[in-house]
Amino acid sequence: MFKKEKQDTEHLSAESLYGTAKDLLLRDKWAEALEQLKALEARYPYGRFAKQAQLDTAFAHYKNGDDGLAIAASDRFIGLNPAHPAVDYAYYIKGLASFNEVPGFRGLMTGRNNLAKRDPKSITDALAAFKTVVQRFPNSPYKRDAQKRINYLESARAQHEISIARFYFDRGAYVAAVNRSKIVLALYTNLPEAEDALGILFLSYQNMQLTDLAEDTQRVLSLNYPQSAYLKTNANAKLKLGLLGRLFK
Repeated sequence: MFKKEKQDTEHLSAESLYGTAKDLLLRDKWAEALEQLKALEARYPYGRFAKQAQLDTAFAHYKNGDDGLAIAASDRFIGLNPAHPAVDYAYYIKGLASFNEVPGFRGLMTGRNNLAKRDPKSITDALAAFKTVVQRFPNSPYKRDAQKRINYLESARAQHEISIARFYFDRGAYVAAVNRSKIVLALYTNLPEAEDALGILFLSYQNMQLTDLAEDTQRVLSLNYPQSAYLKTNANAKLKLGLLGRLFK
């Protein structure tokens, strides 16, 4: 049966093969579409249909849940066609696939997982791809969605740093907590996690009895977040118990 189907496509043109693949894509038949696209590239490795097949292969792998293969296909297209008019789409698909590869992402979406506690490598990869879309292709139709995902992922990465800072603080490693908090303040000043960074910084300096630094940090915290729970007298105890606001949701 398989041999007969293969023979039936042997004399099809590139346009006919691509038309069949496109129809399968429109019907969400990802695996079948991938077979057609593979045949198209093998028989007609040059020309516009081959390039479109490369792009559609990345998309079909992504939709089929094969995120690693989608990333590889995107990288292949980018490497072979760096100046192609649709290369922004390849970066976008790569970002989406990397985004899905963030450990715990699906659990996060259902409220069962905390992305901030996971390995940030895939976050970094997704950010790089989405930032390429935004920065290199200002007129890309994918720019708006890419920017939304950048905002979300940067917040997740900031939360990751805060979770580490809290880990160190809870164990009395105040110098390490200070260093992690400073990373957040250097990279994510405009994100809500900056309040957590200032709060942990303030409490760490207090516990280290660095009075001047603690007062300076408290002043900045009060100016920017006058209602911050970190300014309460029992903030230190709450932080150690893991009860303080947004940090532990």
